[in-house]
Amino acid sequence: MTSNHTVLYDPEGLVEVDLPLDRTPHELLVKAVLAWTAPGEALELRDCHLIALELTGHARAVADDVRRCAAKLPVHDGRRALAEVVLRETERGLATPLEATVRCAQSRARVVRDLYERLDRLERREPARIQGPAPA
Repeated sequence: MTSNHTVLYDPEGLVEVDLPLDRTPHELLVKAVLAWTAPGEALELRDCHLIALELTGHARAVADDVRRCAAKLPVHDGRRALAEVVLRETERGLATPLEATVRCAQSRARVVRDLYERLDRLERREPARIQGPAPA
């Protein structure tokens, strides 16, 4: 049996740069996973595993977008520093072994949620301003 497929060599990940993230279904998945309250929610272990695996892959893709947006900012921009903190936390969270548990799926869901929040802040045109106390 022969196979006709092409292997793409793209070590810098340039092919993925222009591909939009499939954000809406993943945000809905994150919302559903974080809404689980009962331990297990009638989910089988393999379902928890597949959901955690899907969220892990998506978190890596969103992290790449956060990294690219942050790299475009000046070194002393606070948004860049916060993005680097979120990326370090993401790496730490995704380095934990994948488990077939609700707790693991919810942990991965929080990572995706945090990454999207940071990405949205990075994509704003002007830096966020810190509000001082209202004048008396």
